[in-house]
Amino acid sequence: MRKIAIYGKGGIGKSTTTQNTVAGLAEAGKHIMVVGCDPKADSTRLLLGGLAQRTVLDTLREEGEDVELEDIRKTGFKNTICVESGGPEPGVGCAGRGIITSINLLEQLGAYTEEQKLDYVFYDVLGDVVCGGFAMPIREGKAEEIYIVCSGEMMAMYAANNICKGIVKFAEAGVVRLGGLICNSRKVDNEKELIEAFAKKLGTQMIHFVPRDNMVQKAEINRKTVIDFDPSHAQADEYRTLSRKIDENKMFIIPKPMHTDELEKLLIEYGIAN
Repeated sequence: MRKIAIYGKGGIGKSTTTQNTVAGLAEAGKHIMVVGCDPKADSTRLLLGGLAQRTVLDTLREEGEDVELEDIRKTGFKNTICVESGGPEPGVGCAGRGIITSINLLEQLGAYTEEQKLDYVFYDVLGDVVCGGFAMPIREGKAEEIYIVCSGEMMAMYAANNICKGIVKFAEAGVVRLGGLICNSRKVDNEKELIEAFAKKLGTQMIHFVPRDNMVQKAEINRKTVIDFDPSHAQADEYRTLSRKIDENKMFIIPKPMHTDELEKLLIEYGIAN
C-alpha cells in the first residue's frame, strides 16, 4: 500500500488535481482511499458526484465514541473509499486536531489493514501548512510520498519551497520523501520551463505539467472529475498520464529548498518577476 500526501498553496487546485488523479488510478483498477484533511470537507466531492459527506468530526460530535468504520466513509467513483476529516465548529478549537483525530480513528477501526486491500491512500492536506495536525501525514509516517501542486506564479513557488523545508525536517527522522512537483498550469510565461528548473534546483522532478483547460471547471460544475464527466476529452488523458507517472514513479528524494534570494533570481531569469 502506497501512502501519498498532496500539498500545495491554498487555491492552487490541489483538491481538484488530487481527485482527478485518483480517478485515473481508480479507472486503471487501483483500490484507493482518499482522506480529506481540509476543514472545508471538499476533498472527495467530485469522486462522490457532489454528495455531501458527513465528516469524521461531525460523526463523533453527533454519535459519540461508538462509531463504526462505515459511519465515516463513503464509496465513490470506481469504488474509491472517501473520508472527510472535517473541522471544529467555527471559532472553536484547532482544525489541525481534526486531522489527528480522524487518522487515529481510521487506524483504530482498521481502515488501513490488509483485509481492506488498498493499493493507495491519498491525504489531501490543507494549503501549504506544515505545522501541527496538518503535518501529521508526514510527521508520523502516515504518508511516505509527497507531491506538491504548484504553478509558475510567485506565491505558489514560495509555498512549494516552504513545504520542502517542512519535508526536510521530517525526512531526516523518518521515511517521508518528495516524489515530485505537479504543475497545475496558470498559463504563466515560460511556466513549464520555470517549474522544470525549480524542480531541478530542489533535486526533484516535475512529474507532470497539467495544462489549463475549461473542461476542469465544467466537470466541477457537474460535480464530477473530468474522467467521469467526459472520459474522451484530452484533459482526461492528461490526468490519466499523471496518474500513470505517479504509479510508475521511482524518484523519491529529500529536497534541497532554495534560499529566498535564489528563488527570486530564478523567477527573474524566467521573466516572471520582470
